[in-house]
Amino acid sequence: ASLAKAFEAVGKDGYATLIAAGAVAGLTTVVMTLIIGASRVTFAMCRDWLLPASWGTTNARTGTPVKITVALGTLIMLVAGFTPVVKLEEMVNIGTLTAFFLVSLAVPVLRKRRPDFNRPFKVPFSPFLPWLSALICAYLMLTLPLETWIRFIIWMALGFLIYFVYGYKRSRLAGRDPQDSGIPSMTST
Repeated sequence: ASLAKAFEAVGKDGYATLIAAGAVAGLTTVVMTLIIGASRVTFAMCRDWLLPASWGTTNARTGTPVKITVALGTLIMLVAGFTPVVKLEEMVNIGTLTAFFLVSLAVPVLRKRRPDFNRPFKVPFSPFLPWLSALICAYLMLTLPLETWIRFIIWMALGFLIYFVYGYKRSRLAGRDPQDSGIPSMTST
């Protein structure tokens, strides 16, 4: 919106419209990517018994987790409808930047600690580029408002609390058999 307004201010309404249309298309792509990514993470959590396993099923025809995708789409729609866009943007930004920051740090660390991994893609200028990427992500995160950081820390603390109180003992990593714990087995619907 800021860039489009700048073009409007100098009398370039056509460019402003084009930029605004590009922003809408870009946001649509990002939202769809986030829904797909969130549905896959949620699906993996169901398969790891951190969420009800009955949700971790896929459609026999499409091979996609339809129940999870519809549920997350509905939840995202409700949150987006009742939350100011700026607050949502800031939370998405800090979450995405944190993920990029951690992945950037993991690239040189894994290259050093696990040189045996098959890597079909090599990061150019490694380890310089991943370290630079991590620094840029950290800088961008530091430019976000304090209020965003507080919300982010609360969400992270809540996530860790739920995992260590509930999920840690019930996950596949704990080695429990789903039949012993009353968790239904995975089946396609």
